[in-house]
Parts: sequence; structure tokens; C-alpha cells
Amino acid sequence: MFDPSPDEVGVFDIDELANHLLEQGLDTSPSRIHGCLCGLLAAGAPAQAEAGLALLSQAMDLNSHGELAAQLMQLYQVSAAALEDDEFDFYPLLPDDEVEIEARTAAVADWASGFLAGFAQVNQAQVSQDSSEILRDFAAIAEAGVDEGEEEEDAENAFMEIVEYLRFASLNIFMDSRVEPAGGEPPSLH
Repeated sequence: MFDPSPDEVGVFDIDELANHLLEQGLDTSPSRIHGCLCGLLAAGAPAQAEAGLALLSQAMDLNSHGELAAQLMQLYQVSAAALEDDEFDFYPLLPDDEVEIEARTAAVADWASGFLAGFAQVNQAQVSQDSSEILRDFAAIAEAGVDEGEEEEDAENAFMEIVEYLRFASLNIFMDSRVEPAGGEPPSLH
């Protein structure tokens, strides 16, 4: 997701996070959760971890505790840092390339769906035309799947293009939300 300096924690094990979700009886994917956290941030949610966990709980109707809650708060903070990074080191949390393309495509769809849920939870303002188009694209990506007759190489190429689009489109929406409205007042959260 993001390449931190050696003394920072920033790389998350998607399988470990999935196991924590299962242990708490939560039926959602790590990719969907990460998408939701990023959608919250892109819509202007505060970067404080506790706020992120509370908003995630509302957006996805999740009740996390213990080690999972700590991991989710850490993931939220790392995601905020990655979205704000000038080097564009933001990456969606998705399964490794060794995982079958169908499962990775499902994770991309989950990520996009989560992003939309998080964005909708916080956004109170009209978005720019660019952001509006991106959100429509995310809604289409949330329905993504692999065609049965599609060649594996074609599916891999399409997957990589979609992931790159998600990366930069998410950064675009995040940056758009940081631009002050014409009245000069920062957006307020309710």
C-alpha cells in the first residue's frame, strides 16, 4: 500500500487483517475496509485514528475491538499519510499478485465499493465534475468481474490498469476535497 521508512509501520498483511475480521465475526474484506477508510479521508474526514474508526463503524456497520481496532486505526493513519504524501506512494490494499486474478478482481470491486461507502458517510458538499466522474467510475469498478473467456494476460493487464486508475483517482478526489470552497471556509463535518 505504501512504502514507509524503515522505522515506520506501514505495510499491512492482508491475510492477518482478514483473520482478525473473521475472529470477530465480521463478514467483510480487508480491501473493502481499506477502501472505506480512504473514502472517508477523501471526503474530508479528520485524520485522527479514533475518528476514522468511529466513522468506519458507522459507514460499514462494524463493531471492532482489541487488536483489530488497533490495526484499523493504524491502517487509517497510514492511509492518511499515504494520501497526503507528495511522492504519490498511495496504493489500495489488495491481495498479492500470486492470488488468482478472479479473487484480486473481486478485491478491487470490494475496495471501490468501500471507498464509495466511506465517501458517502462524510461528504456533505457538492463534488467537482472530475470527482463526480471518478465516483461514477468507482461505482462501475465495484461491479467488476473477470469474463470467463478472457485470456489471463488480458485480465492481468486490465487489472493493473484498474489498480493504477484507483490509485490516482483516489488521490485526485482527496486533493479536491482539500481545496477551500469559494467562500473561504473549510468544509464542516456533521
